[in-house]
Amino acid sequence: MTDDTSGTLDEALERLHASGPERLGWLSNHAPMAVEALVRHGQGRTVHRWLDRYRHQLEEMPRPHARITEENWHEALGDPRRLADWPVYFERELAARPWRDVLAVWWPRLLPGIAGGATHPVIRVGHAVRTLLDDPDPGATTTPRTAELAHALGYWAARHAPLPPLRQRPGPASGSAADALTAVEPIADQSGGIRERLARLTAFPTWPPTPTDDPTTAPTDHPEEAHRRLAELVRAATHRYATHGHGEPIMLVHAATAPNAVLRVLPALPRELWAPSLDAAWAASAAVTAVYAPREPLPADRLPSVAGGVMPEEVFARAAAHGDEHAIKLTDTALDVAQGPDAMALAAALHACAMIDPVL
Repeated sequence: MTDDTSGTLDEALERLHASGPERLGWLSNHAPMAVEALVRHGQGRTVHRWLDRYRHQLEEMPRPHARITEENWHEALGDPRRLADWPVYFERELAARPWRDVLAVWWPRLLPGIAGGATHPVIRVGHAVRTLLDDPDPGATTTPRTAELAHALGYWAARHAPLPPLRQRPGPASGSAADALTAVEPIADQSGGIRERLARLTAFPTWPPTPTDDPTTAPTDHPEEAHRRLAELVRAATHRYATHGHGEPIMLVHAATAPNAVLRVLPALPRELWAPSLDAAWAASAAVTAVYAPREPLPADRLPSVAGGVMPEEVFARAAAHGDEHAIKLTDTALDVAQGPDAMALAAALHACAMIDPVL
């Protein structure tokens, strides 16, 4: 990470916290996620100019509905009327207890609704936790970064929406994440918004393999194995964007960024939560794949490539100049994957910039 010695990130988050998490009733506010990525990758000087261009997509926080407490939170979970109430609840919780303790309580409560809000809430939580893990003042309880976690968790709680009951089909013989994503069958009717599409899901391939399926694989309830599998899923989904992102260039970004958000949160969680986090990340990635992915990949001669040994920081600079929040976030995830290095991940990022309209 590029150290934010200028305070740009905290300034940007403070500027954004008067805004609600959505606009027009359901479109997500991507600004907190995008500015965190811009600062992290050395583009802090562009943040306020980026926000000036984005401000027409911001709406004020909705009016409060009713106070949320430990006694009534169950009935408020998944209620979008409570978009303003939930951040207030989490602000109180984070003022009273260390943020890791609050996260440990609420992460398993929220995981079943990981696909809610088109996976944007969990992605926002992933960005917020990453800032807190890097916070130069980790003992503080009232910083813009802890406030951002309150907003992110609150958004997830308000938009919490479990997937429909799903049958399990046999997973790929190889046990790989790439083959598992290939085995995800697109839904027959890929029309309408994501909520209508998700309601049509019926079955997923089983992944990751159980020890019975693959005797050479350690049990996925082992934390290190869960972490390895999750990193494998993020890599596979990022690579798949290069070959299948043309199906829906904006929405298919989330097949990679949602599991990567979960991967970013793992270091802040108790290790017993790592395996269920992997399962939820797979559900999110598979769901987005099923409802948006095309049935056929790009022909081999149309696959994106990275020519001339382009460096990761140059790829991110291109995404920053492009300006679209989805291109920025996909590139942010691709750079996580490309630490290998990984030319296919960088190609996916450049492909996103080519397919998604730039912000002028």
